[in-house]
Amino acid sequence: MAVEYPADEMMEKGELFGVPRIAVVGVGGAGNNSMDRLERLGGLQNVERVAINTDKLHLDSIRCEKKVLIGKSLTHGLGTGGSPEIGRKAAELDRENLKEIFRGKHFVFLTAGMGGGTGTGASPVIAELAKQMGAIVVAMVSFPFEAERIRRKKAIEGIMELSRVTDTVIVLENDKLIKYAGNLPVNDAFKAMDMLIATTIQGISETITQPSLVNIDFADLKAIMDEGGVAVMLVGETSKAENKPEAVVEDALNHPLLEADYRGAKGALIHITGGSDLTMKETNDIVELLTYELSSDANVIWGARIKKEYDGRVKVVAIMTGVEPRWVFSSKIYEEHERNKIVRSDTERGIADIIIYR
Repeated sequence: MAVEYPADEMMEKGELFGVPRIAVVGVGGAGNNSMDRLERLGGLQNVERVAINTDKLHLDSIRCEKKVLIGKSLTHGLGTGGSPEIGRKAAELDRENLKEIFRGKHFVFLTAGMGGGTGTGASPVIAELAKQMGAIVVAMVSFPFEAERIRRKKAIEGIMELSRVTDTVIVLENDKLIKYAGNLPVNDAFKAMDMLIATTIQGISETITQPSLVNIDFADLKAIMDEGGVAVMLVGETSKAENKPEAVVEDALNHPLLEADYRGAKGALIHITGGSDLTMKETNDIVELLTYELSSDANVIWGARIKKEYDGRVKVVAIMTGVEPRWVFSSKIYEEHERNKIVRSDTERGIADIIIYR
């Protein structure tokens, strides 16, 4: 029997009924800066964008679709002074208001810098609230430069806390920027990382919200993330006319900010975007090349989408799940974790849910 939905249920704030609702949330100074650059870069279509901070001056200085000042009675809009504990309390004070941000959301990306006060302290509270509201939560956070001694210790603690309340934590190491974009102006260097964040978010959102030739739906993504454990995300693109599968996979595997080893992974979610010249054999070859070293019983889900503007080009976005931590976890960060003796009884659970791009 057909089910008839009232018009007001099928359209809420102009959004089509049945389309997963996605939000990207920037927390703290670094998270707000990312949101500002993402807003200027554009391209995040059908994704709600929210900036959250305890520092009113900083919040007022950025561009973002929606801004939320938390902990007003505690910090008076002056920030946390680098204290994660004050950041945590600020978020706790505004729990009910923050919950409303995530009402009806299916997928939430959280971006923040680890090592400061608001990003480190408030992010776990915000992520937990999003989970309580039923969303899949992926945190994409930056790890301080090696020279930032005390901030690195705080960052490790924040990452471990985040790992317990999110589905996945993706850690982007700032030190990689020195090798990748060391000669660029500071803002341009960080823009390179924000471009990566934007590409990842847009790639995943397009995967589940827009029609594809071979479709991946939200349930597929949820299944992969729910069973994910350690995961690796890959993004690659090529405009080579010949050997496109090899070229796009090589680009994905060799990105200087995204190098990762996913041998033995238990699952893969792969989405390919190409032009009208993309052949079925090429899509199959891309999937085979990306999954060659996966477990023999790996669950592989893939989709493909044809876009006119991709004639002569092909792009791939992939999530590899069930990767053994020793292949992914950054040895330098792990050593610092050991030195600072913050290993807890559930460390294995904590490490297993952290993605490191190294």
